[in-house]
Amino acid sequence: MVFPKFIEKRLIFHPDRSNDSTTPDVYGIEYDDVTFRTKDGLNLHGWFVPGKPPSPDADLPAGQLPADKAGTDRHTLLWFHGNAGNINRRLDNIKMIYDRVPVNVFIIDYRQFGRSEGKISEKGTYIDARAALAYLHSRNDINNEKIIFFGRSLGSAVAVELAVKEKCRALILETPFTSIKEMGKKLYPFLPIHFLLRTKYDSLVKIGNIKVPILIMHGDKDELVPIEHGMELYEAANEPKEFYTIPGAGHNDTHIVGGDEYYDVIRNFVNKL
Repeated sequence: MVFPKFIEKRLIFHPDRSNDSTTPDVYGIEYDDVTFRTKDGLNLHGWFVPGKPPSPDADLPAGQLPADKAGTDRHTLLWFHGNAGNINRRLDNIKMIYDRVPVNVFIIDYRQFGRSEGKISEKGTYIDARAALAYLHSRNDINNEKIIFFGRSLGSAVAVELAVKEKCRALILETPFTSIKEMGKKLYPFLPIHFLLRTKYDSLVKIGNIKVPILIMHGDKDELVPIEHGMELYEAANEPKEFYTIPGAGHNDTHIVGGDEYYDVIRNFVNKL
C-alpha cells in the first residue's frame, strides 16, 4: 500500500504561486530576471544576482577581489530553496548574502513554485536542478569551475543529487535531512507513514559519493529537522568537510539568528576553495 500521489505531494511540497512583485531591486540590487527551459519542456523562473562590487577605496575582506578584477573570478551559489513559498520569500536572505559574502547568486523556483510551470515531484526537482546548472553554464560572465551548490532544507536533497551527477566546486547544505523516510518517522511517529511514501530524497545514501568540499550548517534548536540529521550527513561525507552549529537557530531563522558569524562561516568556506 502507498499514498495516492496527490496526498503524498501535499504532505511534502507546499508550492506558492503568489507573486507580490517584490524583487531584488527594492534593495537597489541589480539582477537578471531569468526564464530557462527544462529537458521536459517547462519554463522555469529564477533570479541571477551578481555579487556586490566593493567600493574602490574599501578595505576588502580576505579573498575578496577589487570590483575591476572580480568578474568571472567570483564564485556563484546555485541556490535550491526549501519545500514552501517561492524565491520572493527569500529576498531578505538574498540581501544579507549580497551584503556579506562576495558571491554571485542564482536562485530558482522549482516547477509549480512562483512563476515556474509544471507540477512538482521529486524527479521534477532533479530535472529542474540540472536545467538551472545548464543555464549557468550558458552564461559568459561567470566561471563554470566556481559554481557552488547551496541547498536549504528540501533543497539540500536536490543539491546532493545534483552534486552526485554533475561537477561543482563545493557543496553547502543548510538544515538538511537524511531522507524523507526518516522525516516521516519524526513528524508522524505514531503512524507508519514512512512505509507508504514513494518520495525518497535519500541524501544519506548519496553523500558518500560526493568528492568536493562540503559545509553543513544546522541550528541546534531546529524544531522541524533535528540537528542529528545534519550530523549524520556530516559523518557520512568525505573530507574535506566542515560542520557549523548555529546557536539558538530553528529551522527557518538560521540566516537571522546566526548573525555575522553565520555569514563569516560561509565567506571563510568560500575563500578557502
